[in-house]
Order: sequence, then C-alpha cells, then structure tokens
Amino acid sequence: MDMIRNREEAAQLLAERLQKYTGEQGVVLAIPRGGVPVAAPIAKKLGMPLEVTVSKKIGHPLNPEFAIGAVSMDSVSYSPRPDVPEEYIKREVERIRESLKQKYKLFMGKRQHIPLQDRVVIIVDDGIATGRTLEATVELVRKEHPRKIVVAVPVAPPEAATRFSKMVDDFVCLLTPPFFQAVGQFYVEFSQTSDEEVIQLLEEQDKV
Repeated sequence: MDMIRNREEAAQLLAERLQKYTGEQGVVLAIPRGGVPVAAPIAKKLGMPLEVTVSKKIGHPLNPEFAIGAVSMDSVSYSPRPDVPEEYIKREVERIRESLKQKYKLFMGKRQHIPLQDRVVIIVDDGIATGRTLEATVELVRKEHPRKIVVAVPVAPPEAATRFSKMVDDFVCLLTPPFFQAVGQFYVEFSQTSDEEVIQLLEEQDKV
C-alpha cells in the first residue's frame, strides 16, 4: 500500500493494528483537527473514550510554516537557535497558549478532562510532518503518568517514525515513505476538517 484513500480508511486500518488494546482502561487522544476523524472510529472500535489534546507549532519568525518548536497547554518543545531571539519564543508561547485555551474550550465544551494516570493513552493524528506538535503532546501526556503511551498515525517520514518509536511505548504507522514532502500527498482524499466536524464527532462519541 502506497496511498491511503481517506481518513476513514486510515482509521479502519489503524483500529485493526490496535485491537490488542481492546478492553484496556484507556483513552484515545486526538490531535485536532485532522486527527479527530481518524481517532473517533478507533475509540469506538476499542471501546475507549475520545478526547482532544491541543498543541501548536512555533513558526520561525522569517517563515511561519517552518516549525522550530511546539506549545501545548502546559509544555513547550523547543531547541534554542542562534537566529531566533528568546524574546520571540517567549512572546509566541504566550500568544499560542491563549489561542489553545480558547480552542480547547470550543472543542471540549463542558466535558471534563479524563485523568490519564495508569491508563493506556493512544495519541492519534492524520499524519506526522515535522513531529514537533506530536512531541509536545507526548510530553504533555507523560506528565500525567500514564501506564503506556501509544502513537498511532497513518503516515510519517522514516526519520520521524524512528524517533517516535524510541520515544513512546508503542508506535503504529501504516506508511513510512522515503520521499516525504507533506502528509496530504499520501491521501487520495485529504479535505480540511472543520471545527464543527470535530465538535460533532466528540458529541457522537459521548453517546456511545
């Protein structure tokens, strides 16, 4: 397999690989927005609650698309660079964190965060590009002392796959293509996921 049809197919294939966790006390953590349509069917299949975790990359001051770090609600993943002032990083962390709080409230509504201690935590996204956002998420999850951290993604560059395999207890990935430019190039259909779709999927999972 060198292409994935869509996020629904990705979810189905990943759920098959994750069946060993059925019946475990766990939680599926989706990285919005694109990770939620992948995570929701997995959570349903494994009989686990679904939750979102918000984090965002820190862009380089001269090229915002180039990730130099990432911020979650209470952690930062960043390696100092000589071409980026510390003041810029501090300012960006504060700005991003404020927007993350608003986004989390939008998605989660009145739901309470599920404590992750002693649980199997399965972090799901629709693919890994630089991996900065996912690294921040793993660090955030680790602070809550889960029993096991699992990362499940449809596609990742080989170097990212190697890195995360060492970082977490279990790394599940469908494709690790050598010539990697962007996550979307390995999907036949890769439409944008809206905030409304995220909220709807979370509400549907609440009824399961």
